[in-house]
Parts: sequence; C-alpha cells; structure tokens
Amino acid sequence: MARIVRFYEKGGPEVLKLEDVDVPPPGPGEISIAVKALGLNRAEVMFRSSRYTEEAQFPARLGYEAAGVVTSLGSEVRGFAIGDAVSVIPPLSITRWGAYGEVATFPAEFVVKHPASLSWTEAAAIWMQYVTAYGALIEIARLAKGDFVVITAASSSVGLAAIQIARMVGAVPIATTRTSAKRQALRDAGAAHVIATAEEDLAARVAEITQGRGARIVFDPVGGPAFEALTQAMSPGGILLEYGALSPEPTPFPLFAVLTKSLTLRGYIYKEIVRDGARRENAKRFILDGLAAGALKPIVAKVFTLDQIVEAHRYLESNQQFGKIVVTV
Repeated sequence: MARIVRFYEKGGPEVLKLEDVDVPPPGPGEISIAVKALGLNRAEVMFRSSRYTEEAQFPARLGYEAAGVVTSLGSEVRGFAIGDAVSVIPPLSITRWGAYGEVATFPAEFVVKHPASLSWTEAAAIWMQYVTAYGALIEIARLAKGDFVVITAASSSVGLAAIQIARMVGAVPIATTRTSAKRQALRDAGAAHVIATAEEDLAARVAEITQGRGARIVFDPVGGPAFEALTQAMSPGGILLEYGALSPEPTPFPLFAVLTKSLTLRGYIYKEIVRDGARRENAKRFILDGLAAGALKPIVAKVFTLDQIVEAHRYLESNQQFGKIVVTV
C-alpha cells in the first residue's frame, strides 16, 4: 500500500484526498519510482476542475512530473537499474499516469537520469517548464541570437524557463507582469527588460526597447483582451505562440495587425514535442546541456509536503508564486 492523491469529483482543491492505495506493478515498458518530490502545474488545476483537454475517470490520479528512485522495472525496459535517481518528462496522458503520491509509474521513454547536482526539489521542477518553453521558442519559433521575445506571465515557472532559454541562446527576453511588484525579481531572473502592463503601454514600451522594430516572437499563456496589444508590439512576419487560456475573457482576433504585418498566430501545447521521439530527445539534450552549464536552473517558489497537497493547490491558484511550486514526499 502507498499513500496516493486521488479525487472523485471535479471541483476546487478540497476534492483532493490522500488515500492508502494498492499500486499495481509496472507494465511492459514502464518504470515505478519511489517519489521524493513532485512539481505542480496549472494543467493539473484545469484537469481537476474539468477544464482540460482530458476528462477525469474517477477515482482519478493527478500529476505530470516527479523525481525519485527507481524501485521496479517492467519488462522490455533497458538502461535503468533499481536505485537510479530519475525525474520524469510529463507523458501524454494525465489520466493514465499520475505523479501525486508515494509511488508513481511512468513509461520508461519519459524517465530521465537527471544531473546528480540537482536536489530532489529541483529535479521535480525541470521538465514541464523547460520542455514547454523549449518546444515553442527553439523548435517552432527558431529563437536565435539577437531576437526580441515578449514573455507574458513571466513569473510563472514556464515564463522563467523561457527567460533562461532566451538568455542561453543570446536572445533578448522582454518579460511582462501585471504590476511592478515582481519587476526586480524578474530582472534578477534574467529578463533584459520588464514591462508592468497595468502601469505601462505594452506596444509603446516594446517599440522603445526594440527601436521601433517590434518583437519577432511572443510567448503567451493568457489570451484575452491583451492579445491585441501583443500583436501591436510584434515585428512584421512575427509569430505569437499561445500555449494557454488563463484569461476568462474572450480573446479578440487582431485582424488589422495580422493583415498588415503578415503575423503568424499559433496554438501550441508541450505534447507536440513529447509525442515525437526525435523532438523529445532534442529537448532532453538541450535541457540537460543547459542544466550542466548552469544556464538553466529551476526557480522554486515554495515547497509543501504531500500532506499539504490541498494547501499547495490553493497556493497555485492564488497566483502569488514566483517560479515552481514543489511538493516533497
């Protein structure tokens, strides 16, 4: 028996229950790990509240990424041994695998031997954020040295990962945040410029920063009314990558900016990268190289224990965090 977080109905953080569950052994091609830490993601909030691309099958498990020690190997697994320290690239289905608990099972192809220099907390805070940012910025937008990139919701774990990746390749990250409260923290995290959107004109500030050229790339998880201002801040031929829908308000289609600048507006999800074996390996190499060089380093906002999973989800929904929320087991 192991303590596992499950829920039986959609709703707020209070629906999460910590229960003793008999966890089956890994199947062919799978690895079981004793979880030491797990990272929280907004996708899990959406899944819990039935606003996600998958529907929960009750009782449902939860959680995309974890770090821990290999305890059992399914048949056909090669390259791993009992006792290996590993972390998990989020797999394709949140309904099939779940990380919230003392034991978790994942497909071996999504399990990684991470650098020994990382703590369990840091190792649990790697893959979702860096794979998401890498896929959009490097694989799709081809972010390169000298490019200006606007990164919205920049104090989120993915936003901070995007800042680090931009700096790693020599691009210029322009971080946006609602107020000036997180301005210095974002500068300390590597943002070349910070725009407080409730206090400054976004398009005017980007024009000033880029000497009138605009930003070639925008990386946004919000949508909503700010969408139009983002396109006004872009350069001709630019690309806007939309990877979320955090705004509860409608998202207008900025027809005039799209037509006059020949813009590309593209929806994006991290699964585009992880479902493709070659792209997944490219992402893994890029991220491991960045971690080894010190160019990439996860920023942990706050750490909870497994017993505090409800409180951890409440904190995640509060939007107070700067970086990744991690739960230790």
